[in-house]
Amino acid sequence: MKRIGILTSGGDAPGMNACIRAAVRTALANGLEIVGIRRGYAGLIEGDSMPLDRTTIRNIIHLGGTILETSRSQEFTTREGRARAAESITQADLDGLILIGGEGTFHGAMLLAAEWGTVLVGVPGTIDNDVYGTDASIGFDTAANCVLDAIDRIRDTARSTEYLFYVEAMGHHTGFLALESGIAGGAEELVIPEEPISIAELGAQLKKGFTIGKKSAIVVVAEGDKPGRSFQIASEVRNYLDYEYRVVVLGHLQRGGPPSVRDRVLGSKLGVEAVTALQEDRSGCMVGEVKGEIVYTPFEDAWKKEKPLDSDLKRIFTLLSD
Repeated sequence: MKRIGILTSGGDAPGMNACIRAAVRTALANGLEIVGIRRGYAGLIEGDSMPLDRTTIRNIIHLGGTILETSRSQEFTTREGRARAAESITQADLDGLILIGGEGTFHGAMLLAAEWGTVLVGVPGTIDNDVYGTDASIGFDTAANCVLDAIDRIRDTARSTEYLFYVEAMGHHTGFLALESGIAGGAEELVIPEEPISIAELGAQLKKGFTIGKKSAIVVVAEGDKPGRSFQIASEVRNYLDYEYRVVVLGHLQRGGPPSVRDRVLGSKLGVEAVTALQEDRSGCMVGEVKGEIVYTPFEDAWKKEKPLDSDLKRIFTLLSD
């Protein structure tokens, strides 16, 4: 192992730069050359790369986003596109590649490794925290704190105006962001894909709260497969609860901003371990952290297996939201 590459793919996540920085410093400390691939798989196909050294990654640990930029490549979903990517890796004389991303990134990586024998190690980087094989993915903690900040601010105006607020969080098809920010923000109700709730039941629960003296309430909604679904939910609940409401869809606000301490540390830790994994001749796997320990999960499991919500957290939310 003499020369490796690194790229970020899919949605950006705070802490990706911390991971890049750690990987570069670890590679250089071990006598390895390292290059950055711009714009994820799209840049890999096109051979769009840049040399990385200590100067390149100086003063980036506090920055959100990714200095390598990212994209979602339709061409990479085809065998022909992956063949071009494999050829680019050969042309760049890379002995291995580190991929920072989520489920889609690891699905593509699994195919690339199977078809062309490419040496690949993944690092989970997604605010959705839906990747199997790690307790937290890079970016999740920062995004959750962004949602919490919004809930805290909205509660002030909810209390002042006596409105019912729906706060919509990202999360793809999962409720990790909504659940943890809902607990931390003291939300009254939660709408997540993992535990469907009918409009009638949601309306009844909210009405119960107002009946016992609440003058405002906050419902945290996970966007699911349909961003903006909170507007429809709020409109339908109005049929059961005639109460003034407002909807706040946070959207891409959750992706940006300086990474939290947790995401900087996690990104740094996994960046170091990804380089170490390549040096240990590991491939076709994602480096994650479970209960404080580094674990290696096959790409197929990382994108294919469903990561369950913490049952204790769900129980805690139910108990504290009454």
